[in-house]
Amino acid sequence: MKGIYLKTMGAILITVMLGCSSPPDTLGGLNLKAWRADRGGCNNERSQLVEAFKGEEEQLKGRFIDDIGALLGRPDIHQLGERNIKLYVYFLESGPQCGDMKVKSNAPKAILKFNAVGLLTEITYQDRPL
Repeated sequence: MKGIYLKTMGAILITVMLGCSSPPDTLGGLNLKAWRADRGGCNNERSQLVEAFKGEEEQLKGRFIDDIGALLGRPDIHQLGERNIKLYVYFLESGPQCGDMKVKSNAPKAILKFNAVGLLTEITYQDRPL
């Protein structure tokens, strides 16, 4: 119970801090500025950041959806699932999505799953069309 309280309070504090300032350029070893700048993974910058991204997964989990959007930038694909589950998709490499984001793409992607209250609960990786 104490862990949930501390995580929630930390997320609220980050939300307040992000609301009052620009998002940070780094999170641990992850270059957030480069991640945000590589929309759709089309410049293949994210492909070089995958290991750093995986290294920061635990720092990302438990954060609110608005915090993640501020840190990682607008998702390449935003989907609404059953029971108000939200998915943010970030392409990790260049692919057909670079010409048209609506085209199914086999490019590797990170999928962030948020629960009904907007907390990041899971991060998975896919190499097949979504």
